[in-house]
Amino acid sequence: MRNTFLGLLLVVAVAFPLAIAGAGQAADSSKALDERVTKFLERNRSGWRDMNVPDADGRALHDIVLKNGYKRALEIGTSTGHSGIWTAWALAKTGGRLITIDIDEGRYREALRNFKEAGVDSFIDARLADAHDLVPRLEGPFDFVFIDADKEWYTNYAKAVIPKVRVGGCVAAHNVSAPGRWRGQGNDYYSYVTSLPFLETTIINGQLAISYKKGDR
Repeated sequence: MRNTFLGLLLVVAVAFPLAIAGAGQAADSSKALDERVTKFLERNRSGWRDMNVPDADGRALHDIVLKNGYKRALEIGTSTGHSGIWTAWALAKTGGRLITIDIDEGRYREALRNFKEAGVDSFIDARLADAHDLVPRLEGPFDFVFIDADKEWYTNYAKAVIPKVRVGGCVAAHNVSAPGRWRGQGNDYYSYVTSLPFLETTIINGQLAISYKKGDR
């Protein structure tokens, strides 16, 4: 019995410092990533084109993912990676991963370079594909979905992904406003998601529709 007790003490004596060291290394790694992403975003703040989200909306996506501890995310419409970097940065802290899709090879290749330079590429599964075809075939569940692709297809995307979003999850869509603000395909999407009683939808930053899934029906 005494030998067993001493053996347990030895295990604890060895394991505890290792655990502390591991936690310290993880904290250092997280701090290093924060610094790398922050510098990248600051350096490129005024250079985003090709239908990327503005900085305020990227930050909003990051905060939603981080606040809710989301881990499995889908982005429909990568562009050159601005929103994906913000989302993946949050997922790096929650232990999650992002699937992002774009049909344009030029934007896709540029996004890959940006993901790598920002240091978040290991948290992203970037796919060059037609989202019309791929999205319905993706397996859920997802915690978080961001839609920022062809506006006339927003409602179709929503119909394909909402059943795959877990209760408590979120679907966000860019360039959407409530009817009466301006005319466009975004209004059709807004009308659809607000017709679903199990979604709670608000507009933030004037164009970002945020829908939380409160139930399945």
